[in-house]
Amino acid sequence: MATLDLDDNQAQYQIRSFKPGAIQVNEKTITSSIIITPDELVPDWQPQTVSELTAASLNVIAELKPDILLIGTGPTHMLLSIEIYGSLINQGIGVEVMATPAACRTFNALCAENRRVAAALIIS
Repeated sequence: MATLDLDDNQAQYQIRSFKPGAIQVNEKTITSSIIITPDELVPDWQPQTVSELTAASLNVIAELKPDILLIGTGPTHMLLSIEIYGSLINQGIGVEVMATPAACRTFNALCAENRRVAAALIIS
């Protein structure tokens, strides 16, 4: 028999839903790329597409001090060059690249485990 546990996610910011072109964080619908942690929301994050993603656009992540960064590349998974996120790896921040819907699900799961996670999500 399966046991059920009460979801005790204490994150201030939680992803409620995702669809192409929009993400719902708490009760707010957002239509541009964001960076989210359990405690911070960085709206209107540049880039808006994967082709605009650069190493410099991820510099803000180091200030947030996550243990792991999830990069959501939009509706499909896209490979990124190591130069884009190499400095984060050198700082001891784990990086996972996946499609944005998968990054949203993973973010919520890691938040529920009280992990220090950040997600850089391209919403397009």
